[in-house]
Amino acid sequence: HRFNYLYQIAIFTGLRENELLGMTWVCISWKTKTLKVYRQLQRVPGNWSEFRFVPHKNSKTRYITLSPYVVSVLRKQESKQAADKMKAGSLWQGFDNVEERKTALVFTDDLGNNLNPATVFENLKRIGEAIGRPDIRVHDLRHTFAVNSLQMGDDIKTLQGNLGHATAAFCLDRYGHVSDRMKEESARRQQ
Repeated sequence: HRFNYLYQIAIFTGLRENELLGMTWVCISWKTKTLKVYRQLQRVPGNWSEFRFVPHKNSKTRYITLSPYVVSVLRKQESKQAADKMKAGSLWQGFDNVEERKTALVFTDDLGNNLNPATVFENLKRIGEAIGRPDIRVHDLRHTFAVNSLQMGDDIKTLQGNLGHATAAFCLDRYGHVSDRMKEESARRQQ
């Protein structure tokens, strides 16, 4: 699917949709395998087709340590974008040189333009319908990341930092049901 890499990054990082759409190549440190999250791409109020960068939800910069799998997906996206640029030729809008590429968006359309959230949602909706989940939303990929993180043993403070929530209490309120289920499963294993 043309947004395959975007959806994978969402599931494996827990980024908000607008953080994903506003991610630029300069946010990724290949050396430290971290992602700097400090802004998002947002529609200009009253103008359906114009977007701008704004600080993300709580305006605090966060750094996410990327798994080797996420790094490999980002490298694939990098190659895909280079192929798109070559194919588009003079129609390419994303960046013209190596220096501009540093601040260019990671996820773009075939011509290097920013992705429209409605297009990303509609494509995910079609995938959801095909697998029997017509109610899926892009934000559900973030929830999948959170639940999987807890089930794999991440502590609530780590999850809070990765998701960019203001407090651990908010994470507990949102995902406490997962912790309860994990406690029950642990108790069953102790028998």
